[in-house]
Amino acid sequence: MGILNLTPDSFSDGGKFNSEKAALEHAGKLLKDGAEIIDIGPQSTRPNADFLSCKEEIQRIGKMISQIKKEFPEALISLDTFYAETVKFGFNEGIDLINDISGGQYDDQMFDAAAETKLPYILMHVNPSYDTMHEKVKFEDITLEVNRYFSKKTNELLEKGVKDIILDPGFGFGKTVEDQMKMIGETQYFGFEKFPLLIGISRKSFIYKPLRKSPLDISEETQKLHMKVLEQGAKILRVHDVAETAVTINEFCEKNKKW
Repeated sequence: MGILNLTPDSFSDGGKFNSEKAALEHAGKLLKDGAEIIDIGPQSTRPNADFLSCKEEIQRIGKMISQIKKEFPEALISLDTFYAETVKFGFNEGIDLINDISGGQYDDQMFDAAAETKLPYILMHVNPSYDTMHEKVKFEDITLEVNRYFSKKTNELLEKGVKDIILDPGFGFGKTVEDQMKMIGETQYFGFEKFPLLIGISRKSFIYKPLRKSPLDISEETQKLHMKVLEQGAKILRVHDVAETAVTINEFCEKNKKW
């Protein structure tokens, strides 16, 4: 899954792709480099980012989804939003997946929108409100806590008729460095072996801050962690650096002959 931020304020590539021409070019590059899914983000969720309303998100997206679909019909498009109305707009424009960082907690109509559109839904673990999204919580057992959350939320989704669920443990959202490294080591225990697992650690601060590096200078360390989660059953990697990650995935496939 290659990341396409349409934002002026994302932490590592803000403003680079928020014109139609630049976004189309970057989508093409992501696909050429090996991405199978393009994750379009109209709103930054980094700490202290500008908050956008649903209407502002839709205005920012404009015709970008349909343009990418027209230019690259083979691409799967996920829409990174926590608004039900943005999902409905994206559905009409041709998206293939919903990527909701809020787990339905920031818009109580989100699960209904997922059920109505029948799109695959990415469920992420996160703190229960937008304002507390990045507040660090020290959990007694992070893996147990995330799985409790997944159990509750997947039951809610299944009851509404949403059956195609992908789980995201929520790296970079309200978790300590120690807990996130524990999550890397215990990836195999997430998801109850029922739902595919998405891992999004690309350019996350729990990797680069302890190393005193910039988010753009941790490719080697990130790929080692990518290999570690692939070996524990991760099925989707959400990344900025697609070409480097494609090499890692190919190495994993050669070594394991699973894919």
